[in-house]
Amino acid sequence: MLVNQFSNLQKVDWILINGFYELEKEVIDWMANIYPMKTIGPTIPSMYLDKRLPDDKEYGMSLFKPMANECLNWLNRQPISSVVYVSFGSMAKLEAEQMEELAWGLKNSNKNFLWVVRSTEEPKLPKNFLDELASEKGLVISWCPQLQVLEHKSIGCFLTHCGWNSTLEAISLGVPMVTMPQWSDQPTNTKLVQDVWEMGIKAKQDEKGIVRRSY
Repeated sequence: MLVNQFSNLQKVDWILINGFYELEKEVIDWMANIYPMKTIGPTIPSMYLDKRLPDDKEYGMSLFKPMANECLNWLNRQPISSVVYVSFGSMAKLEAEQMEELAWGLKNSNKNFLWVVRSTEEPKLPKNFLDELASEKGLVISWCPQLQVLEHKSIGCFLTHCGWNSTLEAISLGVPMVTMPQWSDQPTNTKLVQDVWEMGIKAKQDEKGIVRRSY
């Protein structure tokens, strides 16, 4: 699938990149010798960046039904920089064992957390986890407006799969990341986040590739 996406690169007039030169100048300079390209990113609504376009507040699309009010109202009750925001995007599927480790690790960490768990993934949560979760300590929700969440003053860090869109959003809004890459570009993004840009760290995995709870 990925190879097919790039099969016609030699035929195009321009390649537009969702990134910005200052972030990846070495890569952009090298690739510009091969392909005609321009960086046009980060392609984030203006109101989260330079605020020049008052009506440009959202991407205008979502794969899932918004539940913004519940999510943002909960964040408004939390202290500044106290919340761990957890989201693995719209496609990643964690193993049930990994979901269990995350669930109890978050609950027992004594940290406030907002965890986006798609409805199709919710059956993987441990039995009684949601019943035992104190609403003021953690919120599990099937969707949230990610840009509004990352911009919120209560957010302290972002536990992420490190997909490119999420990575750019976190960088643009100044939120440090803890990464759990799954596939495709995510391991590369993680390497950049941790070792080059120094905007986060990769969660340690065991020999089975599972990130274990520490609590």
